[in-house]
Amino acid sequence: MDYKEIYNEWLENPYFDEDTKAELKAITDDNEIKERFYKYLEFGTAGLRGIIGAGTNRMNVYTVRKATQGLANYILQTGKDNKRVAIAYDSRHMSPEFADEAALCLAANGIKAYVFESLRPTPELSFAVRELDCIAGINVTASHNPPKYNGYKVYWEDGAQITPPHDKGIMACVEAVSDWNTVKTMSKDEAVNAGLYEQIGASIDDRYIEELKKQVIHWDSIKEVGDQITVVYTPLHGTGNIPARRILKEIGFNNVYVVPEQELPDGDFPTVSYPNPEAEEAFELALKLAKEKDADLVLATDPDADRLGVYVKDTKSGEYITLTGNMSGSLLAEYEISQMKERDGVLPEDGKLIKTIVTSNLADAVAKNYNIDVIECLTGFKYIGQQILGFEQTGKGKYLFGFEESYGCLIGTHARDKDAIVATMALCEAAAYYKTKGKTLWDVMVDMYERYGFYKDGVLAVTMEGIEGLEKIKNIMEKLRNEPPKTFCGYDVLSFRDYMKDTVTDLATGEVKPTGLPESNVLYFDMSDNVWMCIRPSGTEPKIKFYYGVVGDSMEDAEAKSEAMSKAVNEMLATF
Repeated sequence: MDYKEIYNEWLENPYFDEDTKAELKAITDDNEIKERFYKYLEFGTAGLRGIIGAGTNRMNVYTVRKATQGLANYILQTGKDNKRVAIAYDSRHMSPEFADEAALCLAANGIKAYVFESLRPTPELSFAVRELDCIAGINVTASHNPPKYNGYKVYWEDGAQITPPHDKGIMACVEAVSDWNTVKTMSKDEAVNAGLYEQIGASIDDRYIEELKKQVIHWDSIKEVGDQITVVYTPLHGTGNIPARRILKEIGFNNVYVVPEQELPDGDFPTVSYPNPEAEEAFELALKLAKEKDADLVLATDPDADRLGVYVKDTKSGEYITLTGNMSGSLLAEYEISQMKERDGVLPEDGKLIKTIVTSNLADAVAKNYNIDVIECLTGFKYIGQQILGFEQTGKGKYLFGFEESYGCLIGTHARDKDAIVATMALCEAAAYYKTKGKTLWDVMVDMYERYGFYKDGVLAVTMEGIEGLEKIKNIMEKLRNEPPKTFCGYDVLSFRDYMKDTVTDLATGEVKPTGLPESNVLYFDMSDNVWMCIRPSGTEPKIKFYYGVVGDSMEDAEAKSEAMSKAVNEMLATF
């Protein structure tokens, strides 16, 4: 059927409620109808993400039910006994409703749902899946997307987002649900009475917080100077407020000030246009409060509290300096690994630092310094979680730290997704430890640059919405895949990785070898002078992303090289 036929089916089929039909009847623009119905909202390797509204290409109770029916079918096919699913949700519009719709669809299929009583951060959902011995988890969130979006992430029994073979298997089951009338649901009262719907909350909170406390290395430093450190924190209207404040208070940080305008959950995110801790705008109110309180650290978590943005005070200039995800991740890697070594006297022989392919090579320098291995994964923290699972299953490999450039890391293995709550805790702990040594976090960051090299990494994300946008992104990837440049921004391209074709091509010799990673629509260029560039379509937003990294002899040199790369990327984009 074409989009008009599907649109008419939604208007005529008694399965769809009257409010949905009224919303659709009110649309006068045919292009809007086409956008809503020209395809089904794609259930990708992370689940669903889209604009809230009526239609097959939108987030609504029907697309959520359809996805959940597919998930339920897959779970039933596994034949496993632990047919339980944990469900969490964030502060976005329709999040509680979507969570309940998913739970009731599962219940109608005989699968028990544990549903959090109110909003919770993503990492706690990951923890709950393992803690409650569930086969899967669902988190209703669109992370840092604008207010009009919501999403639906699926986790498997190891607590990580779904990876092969489960991602492909679930996707196939979701796609196979072609008749809306076959999607099951039941009333909440029926589900509760049948023991298939159970609310969870405080008990899981307590166990999660206790796991975080186990990651603290320097209780002595916190006891000594914790009250001398001032922290400004904002949850950006999301889920982080209660757990972040709780963990800091319970380990000994009492001077924590929350941005009042952004403290309470609000799906409109009224103080920011884009609730993203990567964005400078997100810190405007927090930095204002930081100057009033003379804060040492300024922290912001995204709405589902898996990503952490950071500003640190430079006491020499009095200015607050932003740390990118690469910078804060590398700083935490340095702190955690160095202090594990100091505490234990030696690091495990099979200790591993895990990062994604678009993450700073500063991480490699840190690992080399401590004589530990680096494992590179595809973009997405689920692949880091997959590595941890592999360590557990084989008994080979010891997870020390993992992070990705998009402001996410994991300390410990209590969760299998990035955890901004534990990162908040660890950064404050690190600030206390270094304060006992007479240093700020910015001092430590400068020390790292002077020791390892002045690494500067950047990312340019270009939004291309709608059908035309998708086509343009496809054309860009095809052009660069078929005609990779031999030079870029004055650097020679030494090798070209095509993760879709599983090839690494040495441009000097023509030798081709496999990437060793799963198939993915990603291109990567290794260049002279330790410069690199990686290009991929976003898996969650209508964007194409260009990542790049340089190494300079000084901060100024690195900044100049990075700006030149940014300019070269924009000039290349203009040719498409």
